Amino acid sequence: MPSMLQGSSLLFFVSFVLTCAVFFILYQTKILKWNFHSKNQEIQHELSQNHKLEHSQFSSGDLFSEDVIMNDQIIDILTFEESGNMLQALEDLEVASLTRADADLEAYRMQICKEVIAMMMKNMVLSHSLFPHVEKRMSSIFKKQFLAMEKEIQEEYERKVVAFTAECNLETRKKMEAQRQKERAANEEAEELMKKVNEKPAVEYRTLLDRLHRLEQDHLKRFLLVKQEEYFAKAYRQLAISQRKELHNIFFTQITNATLKGELKLEAAKALVQDYSKIQGDIEELMDFLQASKKYHLNRRFAYREYLISKVQLMDSQASTLINAAATQISALINKMERAGHLPESHLGLLLDRAETEINSVKQKFDHDLKQEKQKLHQKLIIKRRREMLQKQKEHRKEQLSLGDPFKTTKEVTHYLSHWKNLLNDHAIEFEELTEKLDNEASEDLKDLIFSLTEKAVEELKRVQYGIFVQELVKLNVPKMFLLEAVEEHKKEIIVQREQLEREEHEKRMVVEELLQLTRQKLSQELEARFSEQKKLRSWEQSVFMHLLSLPLSLSEEELLKMRQEFHCCFSQVDSSLALPKIRARTLLQAFELEQRDAELLKVDQNLAMTNKQQHSKMKKTGSRSRNKIDILKKSLQDKIFIYEDSVKDANVNKVNYELLLEKDCQLRDLENKLGEYIASLQFQKTVKKIKMLELYTAIISVQALLFEQLSMSKNMSKLECIQILEAHNPEIEELDRKLEYEMLHKESAQQQQHLMNKQRWTPDGLGLSSEPVEMNADRQVTVLLRQAMNRCNQFINLHQQSLRDEQWNCMVLEDLLENIEMDAFLALYSQELRLAGYLSKLTRVPMGTLHGILNLLLPSSSQSEVLSVLDSINKYTDAVAEGDSAADESGSCKKRKNQERWQALENKVREDLINRSLERIPSLNRREDSLIKKKQLVLLEEASFIHRGCLSTHPPMEQSGQYVSLNTATVESIEVLDTGEKVFLFREQSDPVLSFHNSPRKKKKNFLNSKKAAHASMD
Repeated sequence: MPSMLQGSSLLFFVSFVLTCAVFFILYQTKILKWNFHSKNQEIQHELSQNHKLEHSQFSSGDLFSEDVIMNDQIIDILTFEESGNMLQALEDLEVASLTRADADLEAYRMQICKEVIAMMMKNMVLSHSLFPHVEKRMSSIFKKQFLAMEKEIQEEYERKVVAFTAECNLETRKKMEAQRQKERAANEEAEELMKKVNEKPAVEYRTLLDRLHRLEQDHLKRFLLVKQEEYFAKAYRQLAISQRKELHNIFFTQITNATLKGELKLEAAKALVQDYSKIQGDIEELMDFLQASKKYHLNRRFAYREYLISKVQLMDSQASTLINAAATQISALINKMERAGHLPESHLGLLLDRAETEINSVKQKFDHDLKQEKQKLHQKLIIKRRREMLQKQKEHRKEQLSLGDPFKTTKEVTHYLSHWKNLLNDHAIEFEELTEKLDNEASEDLKDLIFSLTEKAVEELKRVQYGIFVQELVKLNVPKMFLLEAVEEHKKEIIVQREQLEREEHEKRMVVEELLQLTRQKLSQELEARFSEQKKLRSWEQSVFMHLLSLPLSLSEEELLKMRQEFHCCFSQVDSSLALPKIRARTLLQAFELEQRDAELLKVDQNLAMTNKQQHSKMKKTGSRSRNKIDILKKSLQDKIFIYEDSVKDANVNKVNYELLLEKDCQLRDLENKLGEYIASLQFQKTVKKIKMLELYTAIISVQALLFEQLSMSKNMSKLECIQILEAHNPEIEELDRKLEYEMLHKESAQQQQHLMNKQRWTPDGLGLSSEPVEMNADRQVTVLLRQAMNRCNQFINLHQQSLRDEQWNCMVLEDLLENIEMDAFLALYSQELRLAGYLSKLTRVPMGTLHGILNLLLPSSSQSEVLSVLDSINKYTDAVAEGDSAADESGSCKKRKNQERWQALENKVREDLINRSLERIPSLNRREDSLIKKKQLVLLEEASFIHRGCLSTHPPMEQSGQYVSLNTATVESIEVLDTGEKVFLFREQSDPVLSFHNSPRKKKKNFLNSKKAAHASMD
């Protein structure tokens, strides 16, 4: 039969370019406006010569018109595609449709998110939490930033397109050039061999070689195109995720800025963020539903199209069988007359040649008529299809635009999302019903066309048989009665054969219809399974967030907002796109098949080499050796052709499914780890800040101790006077301690009162959930009451979980407030210690250079700017005497030299003490062998792993002055590596791996001011 497209690789490229066109169209419209071009010049030339979209006036930027054009491709497949290539072309069209569906869903997501943000801002004005002019300004900023986001996404995608296109073109050129060189070498070898053998074996060998080369090229092209398809699909997915993240970033940034400017109160911002988080959860559930429904409808659509293709293939087969049967009867009639002795042998050849000519003429006319009629039918079907689809989509578009101003529809966001869900679901169902009806009508029209032309061809063959050859046989004196009996017998045979074909067709159609029903049942089950899977994923997502809130963290309101922002950015990509898994599966399948095919081809080449070696040792004559060699090569080529034409192995399909599951699992783990790393980094930054402050404090205390020691040694001040200085310093510390305790108790009592108020708020009475027994009306069904009870139960559970989240949120904020209070008190204490250090410096008259050197020793990890800052702070509280202010006489110079020696000795003493202290931490190296160190390192490498649920301790208990523990030993282990001096931190899970949804009781921390007083007491 005639075909408009030739070759499976070309079919795939049609779909590939169509997919590219989808991306380009979508970016030019309101949805995503992202370009998509493939510039494989070598293969594009073939495409441009064989496949062009008709009715270019529909190829505008209108989103719905382009969707209709893509839907027309099924008509192209049914009317123009060869019967054996229809399923492959249908699979390629399915990928393009999935890609388009992803773009549609992403467009709906962005539109819904933007409109929901606008609704939330207007609701803030109605609740008097935001001034109207502020809402207007923020809405304007949102719109500008959304437009800037879309522009940035467009530019990024264009950059990716350029990079990927260049990379794909380079790879294609290299691979195709290598393939051509391989073919040239094989052809040269074949030419040399064919000179030594007869013509017939040489022609057969050359035919097999050309066939193998075509198969190799087809498989290579398809493999490269599938890889390119995956490149662009991944880029599309990455940009879609980037757009979602950027939308969350824009929202949280604006809310944070409004809060910092005082335009939005903190409590209002907190309530707004909580509503936003809840609504985002609702949006994700809505998109999960729409995505699952879209996949179900598309799978159902293409299952039905496979059924229609099977019907068309059956009709093609039946038509070919009937025409061949009618044609065979002509030659059979002539041969029968010759065998009966009624036809001279001299006339047999002439009649058979004439019969073949007439039969070929009828078949050619049938092919020509079929091609012409298919063209006409194609145009007719396209016009009808586009008219009905455009009308339906205009209706749908009009209904969707009615939701363009959602605030006129409803002030409740949940109602607005419900409207979207019902509207899009109804539209999908209506569109699929229309598509199925139009597909079926096209199939029936094509079936009627093929049947009509087949009948005409059969009648024409009968006319040739009865009107030409029967008359010729009569002229050649064939008995007329015998001839009429043969004709009648042929008529009965054709009737019997037609009935048999109809029975076979009916049986096959019943099998195909049964398969269609089973497929639809399976798709319904898969839809329910997908709903269940996504619910589990969303539940897991919430459990991760609840677990984070239950951790002993201390986060400010701003940090909690950032944590929620990061949470939404991470888990807004839990969904799975429609096209990418399919495309990824095709890529993996191609890769597995290539690997398996290469292994099988290698075995064939090895067997060929071994056979040639054996034959060379046996054969002596050149002619016989050449004939034998070409037979061996023909067998090798046949084996390779069979390998290339072999169908897909089930084992490879199973491997692909397993690999996809692994990739999905890794993706979810990466998301969870990323969120855990973000939270750990926040806590780590706070811990580093504390450690830095403690290092400075410890250094100042050490300086004080050194200066007290110098005062005692110089006998400028007695021990009793030193004690008096410390006692005079103690009241300031006690005042700070009392102030700290008061503020902490005040904050904790306020938190307890808030907790009691929240507890009262979340009681059943506070929620409006009456606990009074409900009298059952005899007319009402028990199931109705049970359903109401379950709904109320679910409502109470959700509200209780919300109260738990609020309580955990407040606990984190309280911990952060208490830490800030402690840090403020600590800074005040640090300032007093600086004052005392300055006073002691004045008494000891220590040179600033010496003090600078001591601070450098005590603060080895601090920068010079930090050390100089500490030195300047000490210098503010002292009137240190310059080194050149002493008397110029000999006695003064001698005293000055002694002082310099004394301060140099003090600096050396500090250095030696630090060195000795470091050496004490290192065990005697003589007791350990190098192998032990290596074993220790190996153990660390085996044990060290970051567990995403491990976390830093928020409140390191502070013990003696200058000593601190920054990590909770219940979850973190710090081990020194002996030969490097570095530390390895092992983050471990708690003993109970089950997620905890309850706050751990906050431990009473040891007050560092009490530690300070103890340190001063021990100094005495």
